Amino acid sequence: MCQHHMISFVDPLVTSYTVVDFRNRATTLIEDIFARNKIPIVVGGTNYYIESLLWKVLVNTKRQEMGIGKAADRKVELEKEDSRELHKRLSQVDPEMAAKLHPHDKRKVARSLQVFEETGISHSEFLQRQHAEEGGGPLGGPLRFPNPCILWLHADQTVLDERLDKRVDAMLAAGLLEELRDFHRRYNLKNISENSQDYQHGIFQSIGFKEFHEYLITEGKCTPETSNQLLKKGIEALKQVTKRYARKQNRWVRNRFLSRPGPSVPPVYGLEVSDVSKWEESVLEPAVNIVQSFIQGHKPTATPMKMAYDETENKRSYHMCDLCDRIIIGDREWAAHIKSKSHLHQLKKRRKLNSDAVAHIETQSSSPDCDPEPKEEKSPGQHEQELKARV
Repeated sequence: MCQHHMISFVDPLVTSYTVVDFRNRATTLIEDIFARNKIPIVVGGTNYYIESLLWKVLVNTKRQEMGIGKAADRKVELEKEDSRELHKRLSQVDPEMAAKLHPHDKRKVARSLQVFEETGISHSEFLQRQHAEEGGGPLGGPLRFPNPCILWLHADQTVLDERLDKRVDAMLAAGLLEELRDFHRRYNLKNISENSQDYQHGIFQSIGFKEFHEYLITEGKCTPETSNQLLKKGIEALKQVTKRYARKQNRWVRNRFLSRPGPSVPPVYGLEVSDVSKWEESVLEPAVNIVQSFIQGHKPTATPMKMAYDETENKRSYHMCDLCDRIIIGDREWAAHIKSKSHLHQLKKRRKLNSDAVAHIETQSSSPDCDPEPKEEKSPGQHEQELKARV
């Protein structure tokens, strides 16, 4: 029998609970479990929160160190301001961090500004200190606890998508709509009436609330047909966002552990769960053997997962696409952008515009109404410069 911790322990209306609060409570529990000669098992979940337990990657502000909840409130205040203005302010106090963050990534920009405001030290300086610690590296500070082991349960994407759809159906059959109606009536109706609904913070940002917003606020106020359509729309949205989140989690594992290995990245052992009928031999038995090897100080017979990666790839490189008027952060993201449909569409429009401009110039030059005076003949290079100026 395993004791579970940190389940249903935060009031649903608390919006100031942060990853630092989670880290502080979880690490205290982990240390207590170790002190009792037990093995803590972290199951999840939100990858960012798990990362805070594995590495020393977070920055404590003075208010957080003193346990003052206003620290999160300051970040929320900053997030209400214009994103470009926030980014401009960050570039003045911490240009290195500003160059790594997209101007629209308001949460991270606000967090970096908060760190500087409350400590007087730039966020990038804090991170550099973490990287310089013994055991630290380009991904962050050293490991928080020694000898960690990661078991990654992964499945074929088609199988996973089907499984996630069925899970949503099971949640609905188990009373999800009744739970949402009750929560909406008790906690959300007043916010909506006051036009203060916020789906960006606290429990309301969780998957499952905003997807049924239209259905909940119109239930009983529209025709049964319309209500049924909005319900179907909410269910489909919930399934789509759930699958999208699962893909995001898998990308995080690949990027953080497999394709960007560093000196303090724990080994990852993959366990295939596509066929649940083979659970015993494919998951349970190898997982027990791996964990027992770690406990006994032996090297597991299983081989950790590895992935080819490009050492020259820069995760935080800055790219400006003038064609799309977009800022792209990261080499991989830039490579994906220039192959994207939206970029290729803009490229096609630009080429057509250039072609139309050339045709217009040629038409003008051949028109009988044009100035009969002889023109100075231009070289191809001069003609191209004039065309660019016109476009």
